[in-house]
Amino acid sequence: MCFLCRCIICFRKGKACIIPKEVFMTSRELVEAAFEKKITNRIPVKHVGFSSRTASYILGREAFVGGGIQQWREAKSYWEGWHDEYLERSLKDAVDLALATGQDWIRTSYWRLRPKPTGKIDENTYLYETGKEKEWKLLRYYPESEQANFSFLHPRKLTLEDIRREVGEGEKRAASHNPEGEDFVVSAKVREKHCDKVVAAGGVGIGIPIRNANIWLEAMILDPGLVIALINQQVEIARKDVEFLAPRGFRYFMGGSDFASEKGPMFSPRLFRELILPGLVKVSEICHKNKGYHLFASDGNLWPVADELFLESKIDGYYEVDRKAGMDLEKLRKLYPCLTLLGNISSWTLSRGSKEDVKRETWSCIEAARRYGGIIAGLSNYALPETPPENVEAMLDILINQ
Repeated sequence: MCFLCRCIICFRKGKACIIPKEVFMTSRELVEAAFEKKITNRIPVKHVGFSSRTASYILGREAFVGGGIQQWREAKSYWEGWHDEYLERSLKDAVDLALATGQDWIRTSYWRLRPKPTGKIDENTYLYETGKEKEWKLLRYYPESEQANFSFLHPRKLTLEDIRREVGEGEKRAASHNPEGEDFVVSAKVREKHCDKVVAAGGVGIGIPIRNANIWLEAMILDPGLVIALINQQVEIARKDVEFLAPRGFRYFMGGSDFASEKGPMFSPRLFRELILPGLVKVSEICHKNKGYHLFASDGNLWPVADELFLESKIDGYYEVDRKAGMDLEKLRKLYPCLTLLGNISSWTLSRGSKEDVKRETWSCIEAARRYGGIIAGLSNYALPETPPENVEAMLDILINQ
């Protein structure tokens, strides 16, 4: 090693060539360098997620990853008696996908659906008879989009009383929450096996539910105490999860809550500051106390609450950086130099843009990271089912061979 420039000196055919030390850095070292705002020659890579169809193309087999399709698969596997196989295949495919796409950060689990169905309506629809009959729900899966959603068996709108009851039940769940569940145990095993990689840890989400958001937006105005109670429950769950995971070597805690579109947040900056920000600050303090990093995700234009979210909340990282909504890497790095950014290759561009568009966005992320540090390149959101394979290949080729 050259101790002046800390590069490796390699002799080939009688000539000395200099190999940047970053070539020999592990994934964990590269990610750590990004959080320390160090500039490295190779830029670490993390993608938020892939649809099953796109992942199947990459792996050359049906891939048990994705969004609603994974929830439908879990319901189906419960109903047909092969749930253990579902769990095994889901884990294997998630890890294999991260490795096949050259990521420095392994996502071990995609969307889950833990309750067992009590009935089957048809191949794509399952029944959940939980609680009173008015609470019974249907899971409907839409194969073309790979999405799924829940709806009441007997359609009705949620009321404030419904979510008051939900928050009341949430108090008990938060009090009894035990993080020693299968997901975290599995993540710990993956981390031990792939010790050179960063393994994602969740459990620190803060915000109002995106599903049934209208009634929660109403509550923010009419019953803000209800929203504060919900946020406090989320903080308590986050505390337990972080305190369980940190001693086991986890440092990067991923949370967030989608609350914005391209036009901006779905509620006012005042409501964000009064109702959401205090919970974010508490979770950041919990992570920092346990020598960890707090990461927050949301799509959309977040500039109206940028100072609160990226500075006052004390979060360490921001992912799902939505280029199409105006969230620009260079502007963010200049305004918030302590913030680490993950992503900024647009899912929209990957699915609808040309191959050249994809190359241009991918290189722009790498170039920004090399100029400023503090950036982990990758797809900012979910690779949609209709994504052209040639666009996926273009993105991966650049990131893997940078």
